[in-house]
Order: sequence, then structure tokens, then C-alpha cells
Amino acid sequence: MADPPGCCSTCATCLLCPYSCQWITAKKEKRKGLRTTKYDCSWFLFLFCVFLFTLVWLYFAIIILNDFHNFNEFIFRQRKLWLDWSLVLLIATAVLISYSSVLLVLALCLQLCGQPLKLHWVHKILLILTVLVVAAAFIGLGIKWEEEWKSARISLQATGPFLHIGAVGGMTLLAWPLASFIYRTRSTGLRVFVLLVYCAAMIALYLAPLGITSPCIMEENQLPPKPTLVGHRGAPMLAPENTLMSLHKAVDCDVQVFETDVMVSADGVPFLMHDEELTRTTNVQAVFPERAALNSTAFNWTDLQQLDAGSWFLERRPFPTVQSLSAADRKEAAEQRIPSLEQALEAAKHSNLSIMFDLRPENHSDYQNFVNVTLGVILQSGIPLQQVLWLPDGFREDVKEQAPGVQHIYGRKRVENEKEPVLHVNLPYQDMSSEEIRQYRQDNISVNLYVVNQPWLFSVLWCSGVSSVTTNACQVLKEMKHPIWLLPSSTYFMIWIVVDCVSFLIVIWAFVLMK
Repeated sequence: MADPPGCCSTCATCLLCPYSCQWITAKKEKRKGLRTTKYDCSWFLFLFCVFLFTLVWLYFAIIILNDFHNFNEFIFRQRKLWLDWSLVLLIATAVLISYSSVLLVLALCLQLCGQPLKLHWVHKILLILTVLVVAAAFIGLGIKWEEEWKSARISLQATGPFLHIGAVGGMTLLAWPLASFIYRTRSTGLRVFVLLVYCAAMIALYLAPLGITSPCIMEENQLPPKPTLVGHRGAPMLAPENTLMSLHKAVDCDVQVFETDVMVSADGVPFLMHDEELTRTTNVQAVFPERAALNSTAFNWTDLQQLDAGSWFLERRPFPTVQSLSAADRKEAAEQRIPSLEQALEAAKHSNLSIMFDLRPENHSDYQNFVNVTLGVILQSGIPLQQVLWLPDGFREDVKEQAPGVQHIYGRKRVENEKEPVLHVNLPYQDMSSEEIRQYRQDNISVNLYVVNQPWLFSVLWCSGVSSVTTNACQVLKEMKHPIWLLPSSTYFMIWIVVDCVSFLIVIWAFVLMK
């Protein structure tokens, strides 16, 4: 490598101290003959790769926030410890990306100032640890939460055009330190190799929009109607889940369907409860400590009525929105009890709200009796049967016979040669592509996808033409009058060409200027 031309002593000190941990001036450095070697270049390349690696993980971390409440519930069921692990994830990710970003910026500034890239051994160790931590996070994601890879694929439909612009901008800015490096290095082979890699990366980025597809690249008049909202256990960000307060809050959010889960007590009373155990959403450990680990169906209705189903919501704060509740809402939440299915049906009937539910646990030895008891409560409630959306697959034919007006929702895709046409499907949002959603819509099949909390995800599904979404964040999605972005294909094509042309001119200018 050529000797660096040097820069002002103060700049050299400010840059070299955090990067190389050497408190030296440009003149002293030159006297010592320090220069950037191929070994130092390899560590700079490693630093750049670590930065990209952590940047990709940051993207994944933001994407999986839509489903992170499921992870919190999973950890609680395993460890009986409640914590909003999304905060831990975001803080750790922010620390890693900030560290690698600062080092990268320092390295680029040192290159522009002609200073040696002598990365200190402490930074080298920390960068290796960063790679190991992020790699472990990706491996854990792949093993325990594999469906999130599909979430990332969907997210690219929402962010692809903007990621392209950002990547082009970042690589364009890289032209200045890259040109400085190419003009200063003595190795012709290294110079040619770096230049070819950079050119190949830029050409790939310039042509990337050819592979970018998004349902939101469409004309305004082609936008499907806004999907209706299904309240996941009601409005769980505003009230304790699966309570009457949660149902009423969902009505205030213009939710069309109250989605819940039904268990049957030991004495035959259907009630609302998601978990098989009562520990997460009640104070069963305080009231019945010796029976706290039992299945919910082991308690009779009298026992269940003694439990507090609301205070946990104020104590554990499962969502950040709990902090903004009014005093009246806090008081009401603290007074919630486990509602029976009969009470929920009565409230839904008065609110003209449909109710969709799973009957749990499906593997119970007395499940057929659960079905019969639940149907009896529905028929006696007087609710119009078209407002009842039946999810359980077990004994579905019996349900059709006893309550022929009930709407049947299937948790699977349609198959060829269906004996009876599937009119309503309820699936995880990762299991339906935009093309499938459009095809189902053309065939007049209602598609409900769950659980959709983030506006970016709601926007993609809206553009795809989904009928409805199940959400925890009904108060957020209610306010959306339009997808986050919608671009006609001609407008996107123009943005693509302009960005690429401007970037190309800036890159050429950078190389000419640095020469």
C-alpha cells in the first residue's frame, strides 16, 4: 500500500483513537511507517460483512415484531415468567448494529483521510462475538420459529422498492472511499478485483427492480375494499383478552367479528379461555394454589367465577398500550371475570357482532360432549346463527345437522373434488400468497388471515384483496383509510430509472473527483 498522504493531526487522532486504540498523530504515524496492509484490508472487509449481517438481522427483528406477542406467551407457558422480550430483542439489536456502524464509518473516514486501517484486537474479538450472536439468533429463528421466514418474504413485498432505493444510495456513497482506496493502492490485481466486485454489485442493484413484485404496485382504481377487522380475543391491547370488556372495546374499534376460544368447565358450562392452564390470565395461583397447574376444564363454573381475569393485564402489561389506559378503563379491567359463552353470545347479539371461536382442547376425551353442550348454549341464546362462525373441525357434520344456519370456517386451503364447497377459510397470514388470495377472491371465497398487527402487513394484505384479518391492534388498523403506500407501475418505473441514473452519475463524479 502507498504511504498515506496524511491529514490534520487532530482529525487523525480523533479517528485513530477509537478505531485503532492508538493515541498518535499523523506525523508520528508516518515516522513509524504504519500503513494499511492486505491483512488490515481483510479485517475491513470482515467489518463490512458484519455490518451487513447485523443490518439484515435488524430488518428481521422489525418484521417479527408483528408476531412477538406469541413468543412472549410461549416463554410464559414454558418458564412462568412474563417479560416483553421484544424490548430485549430491539435493545440488543440496536447495540450490535450501532457498534458495527460506528466502526464502519470510522474506517471509511480513515480511508478518505489517508490514515491506516489498523483495527484493534479488542474490536476484532467483539466483531467475531457479534457474528456469533447474530448467527445464533438466525439459527434459533429457523429452528423454533420457522414460519417467520415466510413473514420475511411477505415483508419484501412491502419494503422491496424502498430497500432498493436505500441499497443504491448506500452503495453510491461508498464510491468515495472506494475510489480513494483504488487510487492509493499499488496492487493492480487488488485494484481490479475490488473495482469489478463493486461494479457487479451496482449493476445487480440497478437491475433489482426487475425481480421486485408487490401487490401495492397498482392503479388507485384497482385497490380492493379495505379488509374487515376480526378482534383477536377482542381488543387485547385495550382490555384483558377474552373478557366482556375486551368484546365491548372491539365493538368500539368497528370490529365485525369477535374471535375467541371456548373451554367447557367440569360441570358443563362453556366459557372463554385461550390457554389450557389458567395461570397466565387469572389469579388461580393465589386462589387455588394446589390446583393451579390443572387444565381449565378441571374447574367447575363456581370455581372459575371466583377468579380475577383482569388484574394480570394491569400488572404484566402484555402490550405497551396498557400504560395509556384511562383511570376508568383501569378500574373496569381490574373487575373483569371469566365470561361464559352464554354471556359473550348475549353481548354479541346486542352489539350485532359475529362471534368466531375454537373449541378447546381438541384432544380431550369428552370432546364430543363439549360440542353438544356448546351447540346447546348457542341455540338457546337466540343469537342469529349466521352470526356464529364455527372453527373446530371435530364433529363438523354433527354441527351442520344440529345448527344448519351456523357459518363454517375452515382452517385449511380448498382441495380438489371438495364434497361441499369451502366458502370461508381462516389461515395464518404466512400461508397464503398474494396470487392465492386474488384467486380465492375471484372465486368468491372469503379469506381471513391471522394475526395481523402491523400497518405494513395490513397494507400488503389489503392490496392483495384479503377479505378480513384477525388483529390485536384493532385501534390502529381502524384508523387506516388507505394502504401505507400505493404506486402505479408507471410511477414506480420512473422512480427506478431516475434513482439509477442519478446514482450512476454520482459514482462517476466520485471517481473523477478523487482522481
